[in-house]
Amino acid sequence: MINYWLNRSNIRERVYIPKYYDPGITARLEKLKNTHNLYRVNDLVQNGSIVLSTGHEIGKLAYGTGDIPFVRTSDITNWETKTAPKQGVSEDIYLSYAESQNVENGDILLVRDGTYLIGTNCIITELDKKIVYQSHILKIRVSKEFIDPYLVFVILNAPIVQEQIRSVQFTADTIDTIGNRFQELVLPIPKDKTICKEIAAISKKAMNDRELGKAFIKQAPVIIEEVLKSNSTAPINDFLAKDWDEIITDMTQDTVTSEFGHFETFWINSADVKERIYLPKYYDPDITDEISSLSSTCDCVSILSLCNNGFISVSTGDEIGKMAYGTGDIPFIRTSDFSNWELKHDPKQGISEEIYQEYRESQNVKAGDILLVRDGTYLIGTSCMITEEDSKILFCGGLYKIRVNDCEFLDEWLLLALLNSYLVKRQIRTKQFTRDVIDTIGKRLYEVVLPIPKSDEVRKSISTQMKSIVETRMQGRITIKEQANIIAPC
Repeated sequence: MINYWLNRSNIRERVYIPKYYDPGITARLEKLKNTHNLYRVNDLVQNGSIVLSTGHEIGKLAYGTGDIPFVRTSDITNWETKTAPKQGVSEDIYLSYAESQNVENGDILLVRDGTYLIGTNCIITELDKKIVYQSHILKIRVSKEFIDPYLVFVILNAPIVQEQIRSVQFTADTIDTIGNRFQELVLPIPKDKTICKEIAAISKKAMNDRELGKAFIKQAPVIIEEVLKSNSTAPINDFLAKDWDEIITDMTQDTVTSEFGHFETFWINSADVKERIYLPKYYDPDITDEISSLSSTCDCVSILSLCNNGFISVSTGDEIGKMAYGTGDIPFIRTSDFSNWELKHDPKQGISEEIYQEYRESQNVKAGDILLVRDGTYLIGTSCMITEEDSKILFCGGLYKIRVNDCEFLDEWLLLALLNSYLVKRQIRTKQFTRDVIDTIGKRLYEVVLPIPKSDEVRKSISTQMKSIVETRMQGRITIKEQANIIAPC
């Protein structure tokens, strides 16, 4: 909108923010009246069709006490929770909140507070039902007698609803929120029951496909480790052959802290101290022993050696300046803009075509490139695969871009698998250090050793499975976005 007039009598509760009354949204909802029933959330709450509740602030002393995910606003992305959330809690703490939070399959979690993340949401499945979630998140429970939860999930992601969420957003103290204004939103539900059933079914299948891949990603550090030790892809095949109930039963709960290893004390000769580095974790003997044990079945090669021999190339992005933010819709990828091996479908910052063209040639991002977080404490070592769907991007200086140049020895899918094994993740954590006010791995990334299977068959099998999982999840992501655009076209 550019400008408009509003009668004084239409001012509600002394709200004088123009976007709150956006006439464009009102006009688009009006156009949907012939094909959709327009339900105000407050009315659905009043008649019991929807139940709303919020989470809890459990206190920082609870952080790191266990591996049950404490889901925070940044742990929800691409309509799902992260496979390795930043914080975990103990069984005792979980049980103290389990009854009051009462998370069930089909519940929708929506970010209520947090500026750019507001409106981000996910639907709960069996895979992530055992969680505790924070107070900045709204839990939406839909009565299945009224409507399919998956239909509501898609509607919440329709552009017309997301725009409403942005229009009611306001600043409370130091943080943005939608507060109780969520209940003012209007949900457009198609009158045609056949369309409703079709969209719900398509969306549920897409999310189920993504969820199976997510289960693999969650277990990948363990599975890839088993593949390397056994010199066989049987662990991958066995996992993918399980039915869903078996996967849920065998699933392990891990948070980011599981990447930090667990050693107590050890001795090191002063001659083995490198570059005056006196951090014990840097010399973790367990990692040295594991690399040695894999040497019979794997070529254990440093990233530096791979670069020097031309197998891969590594580069960093650019800091384009905050004045460039919001100038367009081309994604500017930052360290928090990906999880679960993929980019967010709604990155925080966008840039103009002109700025993109300025950096496009030097950054030269292509499908098959891997982005890895260089700076950022808990996010360091997180990686994702660039696909054709999201290759038109720029990325920031806190990320490494890794490109495979020789696919015969090491292709991008195998590299993604190795970067997400515990052995490599733990190496990255041991190299991590604090520079100024932020943690980084800096150029120590080049010291990380990749255990590349010597067997052609094992390498190719890992690559095939990884590619299939990522591409299936990407297709599911595209489908959800399509359905969100179809359900309430304007």
